[in-house]
Amino acid sequence: MKGARQIAFAAVLFAFAKYAAAQEFPASDYLTPQQMNESGHVVVGNRSLPYLIRRLPLNAFPQLPDVVAAELRRRSCLIPQTYESHQPENVVRASLERPGSVDWAVLCSVQGTVSLLVFFGSAPEKPVTLVAVPETERLQDHDLTGTLGFNWGIDPASPQRVHDAQIGLSRRPPPPDHDALADSVVDARTVYHFYSRGKWSLLDMPVD
Repeated sequence: MKGARQIAFAAVLFAFAKYAAAQEFPASDYLTPQQMNESGHVVVGNRSLPYLIRRLPLNAFPQLPDVVAAELRRRSCLIPQTYESHQPENVVRASLERPGSVDWAVLCSVQGTVSLLVFFGSAPEKPVTLVAVPETERLQDHDLTGTLGFNWGIDPASPQRVHDAQIGLSRRPPPPDHDALADSVVDARTVYHFYSRGKWSLLDMPVD
């Protein structure tokens, strides 16, 4: 009887081991801040300047739908934060496809490249990449230390926000019928990505 119990217990342990091995635990969710952040030097003009890019793991964004989070984990995404951030940012919920749709936009950092991904609620398993650039192309000076920081941020842009931003156009259009995606350089220019009739475009804005 004792031998039978031992065999049964061993079988349970074996089954659990197989289950655990089959799970996909995202390594990025268990990195330390030092491991998630990126630092180094870049050459600007004739000078070598230090930089620091802070990133957050996906578990800092529990509001993400499971299907979106799963795709970001599959890509091993970390979420870069602007140098002025005080709370998790660069994960956006908005109605980007049409009025009332529930869509997501995310800045995803993988191996030194940051991509602006959009997930429509109608097909969240098929994200679209609007922009992809090296992270070191999105750096700027911001304090007396001389250390460069990440300057790319995204936000939802309501129809009214878009309409207000277009003040100054000689032919100012009416407000759009759904949200745009604001794509900003901190303390500098913002462009607005807008999806309509099956394609993305940049909305016209006044020239600074």
